[in-house]
Amino acid sequence: MKPKFSLFLSLLLLFTSYCSPEKSQEPSPSSASQEESKKVVYQVFTRLFGNTNTTNKPWGTIEENGVGKFNDFTDKALQEIRQLGVTHIWYTGVPHHAVIRDYTEYGISNDDPDVVKGRAGSPYAVKDYYNVNPDLAEDPAKRLQEFEALIERTHQNGMKVLIDIVPNHVARHYESLSRPDSVRDFGANDDSSVTYARNNNFYYIPGENFQVPEPEGGYQPLGGEGHPFADGQFEEVPAKWTGNGSRLSRPNFHDWYETVKINYGVRPDGTYDFPSLPEGFETEDHQAHYQFWQGKDLPDSWYKFRDIAYYWLDKGVDGFRFDMAEMVPVEFWSFMNASIKMKNPDAFLLAEVYQPALYRDYIHLGKMDYLYDKVELYDTLKNIMQGRGSTDHIAPIQQGLADIEHHMLHFLENHDEQRIASPPFAGSAEKGKPAMVVSATLSTSPTMIYFGQEVGEPGAEEPGFGDPTRTSIFDYIGVPHHQRWINEKQYDGGQLSEEEKQLRDFYQRLLNFTLKSPALMGEYRDIHAYNRSTSEGYDDRLYSFVRWTEQEKLIIISNFDAEKSYDLELNMPKWLTTAWGLNDGQYSLTDQLYGKFETDLSIEEGIGSVSISLQPLESLILK
Repeated sequence: MKPKFSLFLSLLLLFTSYCSPEKSQEPSPSSASQEESKKVVYQVFTRLFGNTNTTNKPWGTIEENGVGKFNDFTDKALQEIRQLGVTHIWYTGVPHHAVIRDYTEYGISNDDPDVVKGRAGSPYAVKDYYNVNPDLAEDPAKRLQEFEALIERTHQNGMKVLIDIVPNHVARHYESLSRPDSVRDFGANDDSSVTYARNNNFYYIPGENFQVPEPEGGYQPLGGEGHPFADGQFEEVPAKWTGNGSRLSRPNFHDWYETVKINYGVRPDGTYDFPSLPEGFETEDHQAHYQFWQGKDLPDSWYKFRDIAYYWLDKGVDGFRFDMAEMVPVEFWSFMNASIKMKNPDAFLLAEVYQPALYRDYIHLGKMDYLYDKVELYDTLKNIMQGRGSTDHIAPIQQGLADIEHHMLHFLENHDEQRIASPPFAGSAEKGKPAMVVSATLSTSPTMIYFGQEVGEPGAEEPGFGDPTRTSIFDYIGVPHHQRWINEKQYDGGQLSEEEKQLRDFYQRLLNFTLKSPALMGEYRDIHAYNRSTSEGYDDRLYSFVRWTEQEKLIIISNFDAEKSYDLELNMPKWLTTAWGLNDGQYSLTDQLYGKFETDLSIEEGIGSVSISLQPLESLILK
């Protein structure tokens, strides 16, 4: 989930000054990671993955449109995902969130369509953190056991498991049926007569009752279908602050009105009601952070979310994706993540943060492993794919993030973003190929893809609450291109077109190469600016760089142009041949994606050149 604000394009101006040839001769190398290989995350929207129903009626029910289940992730399905080149699966939408379906026979209270987005509900309006979405189970009474079996099955197939935790907000109607006896529900002990108290879990608006937002654009819950609770009313006395921080008892229709904001000891004036981290603590490890918080009296919400993380770690979950982490104070993350790392030092901790000025605080003070590289690399690559941006902008971004590049997760799709193949984005999945090569090989950071990306899913459905161009996270729908890969749950791509098969083959080749390449965990240097000034015909639809270790040396070049082919000499500066220890002479190069392109690196007086032939949207990884 993210607010609808601008894409921070103005920030890119800080990085897009053109590098002169003189300044580009000896760029600073990236910091090499000591890890053995890259990580690849496969984000899958769990509710949609195994659904083979193709009806796709707007606002359709489970009976009409179908729904995927935990059990759809069979050994065969998981083996195919692993063979795609995946190390971690992020099962999105697992914690029990508000849904419009009657599960009262299982003791679950009904949810009100007036404060639920879509019929299937938002996965970021969690109703019970100690159980899972009943829609995903063959037997809702055994839904937790079915997810535990999926965790075990995923591990048996060689991958690790990530789920969401959403510390900033919970569902308007939070009610945990499955919490341990020692755990109190959010808000159960709150003093709701005051706006703020340090150990309240929520913020309140004393003397005012919650009012459902005024709908806009003809919106009606469930598309206007009759429902006993769809009456424009929801009882909440007194009203609570809304998840995005709105302090109105009647939030705006575009606010996150289905959620309420969690209080972490931040007073309404923005001051903190908890200890600060000592000066210089950004250099301390998670053990020191953990020790710092021991024995301190902290806000109740801190302990509640720590205990939720512990609960899922004990179930075998290997890490978490934290929604809208920047809306929660970094001191809480120091406490939370240090606690998690003490329990599982290898836990994978990924955060959604959109403000570059906060990146280093959330990494060094908040002890996050990885942050979204959204507003810099992703937005830049999107502009290039759309023909509105220049590859000249890539190197300054990478240089600006050099000290934290390993912590910046790269992606081209996720549940919040438009599908590459959707007309408002690129209109063609093929246009994502050069960007995917750059995204996956530019740094030591993890790579993430979104299910269906590998077969060119365009997100064209008219699902109900969700918008076309994005695969809906609010509705019961089928995902057509992905369903052709499922092939009636044979998970063999049997219904894919030849073009879709070739696209998936490209992703499989690329991702598996990233897993086994030592150079991609080594040094990075840009050769793009050098070639812009020295190579005839080289322009800003191309991007080139080098990656290396002692064991492996790579030259990578991508053509972002959908129509233009290139035949040119790619030049290697003297600092590079010196760094690689190459003498004058000829060195053979072979492409690592398809193995069909071979050429030579010729070095004369320390200057290298490579004859390159690139088709539209083609990339070469030359070893």
